[in-house]
Amino acid sequence: MENTEKERVFTPEELEAKRKEMLKFYKDSMPYLKAQYEHEELLMKIDEVRFKRTSLQMQYAMMMNQMENGPEGEEDDKEEYPFPTPQEVSNAEAISRKLKKN
Repeated sequence: MENTEKERVFTPEELEAKRKEMLKFYKDSMPYLKAQYEHEELLMKIDEVRFKRTSLQMQYAMMMNQMENGPEGEEDDKEEYPFPTPQEVSNAEAISRKLKKN
């Protein structure tokens, strides 16, 4: 894309006027930016407190679960083991490989 318009060359007086205009814009925007900053900072603090509260609730739930299951809380994992144990496999092979007598 070619720029068909010629770049405008500003005189030193025009540059100074633009600088003053920009400075005024930024100074006028400061109250709004400060209000936005305070707003974002409060939101961040709220998120931190929520995270801490949720973490504590999860730790409490894990502690209560551990107390209910006792020190051997692994019993639930052993109930539904989807694969046969090595002993069960060897027993099944022994049963299926019986020789027929003629």
